[in-house]
Amino acid sequence: MRVVDLSLTVNSDMPGVSITTAKTIASDGWNATTLSLYSHAGTHMDAPCHFLEGGSTIDQHRLEVLVGPAIVLDLSPASPRQLTTVEDLQPIKDEIRPGCRILFRTDWSRRYGTAEYRNELPRISLELAEWLVEQKVGLIGVEPPSVADVNNIEELTDVHQTLFRGDVVIVEGLTNLDQLTQQTVEFIALPLKIEHGDGCPVRAIAIERDSFHPSSSSTPH
Repeated sequence: MRVVDLSLTVNSDMPGVSITTAKTIASDGWNATTLSLYSHAGTHMDAPCHFLEGGSTIDQHRLEVLVGPAIVLDLSPASPRQLTTVEDLQPIKDEIRPGCRILFRTDWSRRYGTAEYRNELPRISLELAEWLVEQKVGLIGVEPPSVADVNNIEELTDVHQTLFRGDVVIVEGLTNLDQLTQQTVEFIALPLKIEHGDGCPVRAIAIERDSFHPSSSSTPH
């Protein structure tokens, strides 16, 4: 078994993150810190209420969707502002089933820490978002910090709302997909159980096995 960490490291240099000293061994007998985390910082998961009035919250995500086989689609290297379309999924189209998980490899995480990472990100087209819903895909994971252009509120809203209304879980800010050697991996991404949460950083990992048998390549949608 090989475990690959797909999560960005959380530190004080990450936008939306503040880590300060709360206790020290010298003065208090133990070390502890106070964490201030923007709910969509780093590698994170969105909840439908992020873009839908009355949408479900992060603590209401069905855990079985967040754990299981995932198909890795290699679109690397993505160009700035590249639009991912239904046509791009042709290599894995026959593997897509209701409830399946898809990880979009673009190698965009290599640009983390630059302005381009946020402002020129490759995006999921609205057409593709609608198609993913039609196929009843359970979860998608992307390397950029968003599935859509963060500087275009119409696109940002339309793509997110389409996916959320179709019950598609969104994981953003993945990294290290270039380290995966298998097209199908076991994927795990778990958020904190935050009441009324609109999103949360996650520790996302992929597990590769010598012999992978996706006995359940999909989950009930």
